[in-house]
Amino acid sequence: MWLLAALILVPLIEIGLFIEIGGALGLWPTLALILVTAALGAGLMRAQGFAAMMRMRDAMERGEDPRGPLAEGAMILFAGALMLTPGFFTDALGLLFLLPPVRHAVIAWAGPRLAARSAAHRAGGAARREAPISAEYEVIDEAEPRGESGWTRPPGPRDD
Repeated sequence: MWLLAALILVPLIEIGLFIEIGGALGLWPTLALILVTAALGAGLMRAQGFAAMMRMRDAMERGEDPRGPLAEGAMILFAGALMLTPGFFTDALGLLFLLPPVRHAVIAWAGPRLAARSAAHRAGGAARREAPISAEYEVIDEAEPRGESGWTRPPGPRDD
């Protein structure tokens, strides 16, 4: 439900901001501002993404848990995608997600919730795996020749 609300509200907010800012600045300065924020977002995403990738590599080399740097890298990628999306609202959100304190707060808030959801999903999957599996099978004569792998019959006519 929240995704549907976001898909409706975000474009409406962006249109409203385009009208207001475009009316105050004019067409060309507004378009230039959008291009500048996209270029700024791409540059920040590249620099911070590279740093996060290096932190993840270092953590793995030390034998530490790489989930923190991996989550930061995902947030940086999401922030970059927001900043590359034309619009002032998405640019502001993307810039917020590029700030390390905001990223750490979002990861600290969302991390336990995602872990709990993943654990619940895995538990549901385990319950499904315990159910009996019905299948049909065919007894194959051991004297019958097998293919190269030992699991398949060689190509050719079969006696059924």
